[in-house]
Amino acid sequence: MIALVTGANRGIGLEVCRQLAKAGYEVILTSRDEEKGRRAIKELDNDRISYHSLDVADDNSVAKLQSYVEERYGRLDVLVNNAGINYDTWQNAEKADLITVQETFDTNVLGPWRMSQAFIPLMRKHGYGRIVNVSSGAGALDGMGGGTPAYSVSKASLNVLTIKLAADLKGTGILVNSVGPGWVRTDMGGKEAPRSVAEGAEGIVWAATLPKDGPTGGFFRDGKRIEW
Repeated sequence: MIALVTGANRGIGLEVCRQLAKAGYEVILTSRDEEKGRRAIKELDNDRISYHSLDVADDNSVAKLQSYVEERYGRLDVLVNNAGINYDTWQNAEKADLITVQETFDTNVLGPWRMSQAFIPLMRKHGYGRIVNVSSGAGALDGMGGGTPAYSVSKASLNVLTIKLAADLKGTGILVNSVGPGWVRTDMGGKEAPRSVAEGAEGIVWAATLPKDGPTGGFFRDGKRIEW
């Protein structure tokens, strides 16, 4: 089984790679910064994990990765769309810098959309796939308030993309879900976060390894459904 994780040179993405490899998957760790990605590979020191550069906001970069995966493996079983940017605590919706908003959408929404479009055909070919969109409670409409406008709206949009893809792929053997890992002690989450990186990654790995009769089109944390 072949898995690919975006934005995986640190934090939750790195831990997802570690856990998937431990579960027996061949894992492709990707990152925009090649030096940091290769350093992460050395840190993991696991023959099941390989590296490929990727910028999810760049069509050519996505196309090169898709060609590599198809030529080398001929399949992709798991796609974890983890890459995300700009937890913009310094902004509000009224005065948000729309250039920042656009950049955030290009990575947080269009990035997973590009990746899904690139790899769904390989999944369809084998009648199997798990797409996990790493979202956030900040993207849940239920109880949403102000603050972090670019990030929150992008994650809410990512959740809608999950619903749309899941509906399109119903009956194909491809399951698509959003996972909110919770407030995790990462560079983005900060040192005060109550959850460890390993705890945050576990729910993502759960969605990546769902059985054939597993849920699709849902929003989960720790394997439990979250209100949209």
